Amino acid sequence: MAHPLIPQITDIANPIAAELGLEVVAVAFHTHERPPSLRIDIRNSTADTGLQDCERMSRALEAALDATEAIPFEYALEVSSPGTSRELTTDREFNAFSGFAVQVTAKDSTDGKPQWQGNLVRRDETTIYLNKKGRMIEISRELVEKVSLDDLDAVS
Repeated sequence: MAHPLIPQITDIANPIAAELGLEVVAVAFHTHERPPSLRIDIRNSTADTGLQDCERMSRALEAALDATEAIPFEYALEVSSPGTSRELTTDREFNAFSGFAVQVTAKDSTDGKPQWQGNLVRRDETTIYLNKKGRMIEISRELVEKVSLDDLDAVS
């Protein structure tokens, strides 16, 4: 279950990120840590996300959170890039990681196959295409819950 402050924090973070040419990809509040840790993952939509992007977002967001007093207790703010071991969501990511090993997770396992692994070929409006050992696998996007980069070596 997400922390109840996440929607408010996201509402504050999104316009700041947009103004800086960034996008908020994920917000997590780890209240089991001491002090609690607020993690914001950002992505630069036009280039690789760098340390300068994280620093600019951190400074701007920290000032906004302090001004609004959205978080009424001590916390640590972490702004970072989600890295490469993440879920693929945008056309840009699907294009950039074409040929990489991915894992596709189904919304349900009605056909007895809840996951597929292979090298990403492409996706279009209706289908995700994988290559597994030279065999083309076509998966309807309607069945797909998520597509993630696979930590394993390529499978072709």
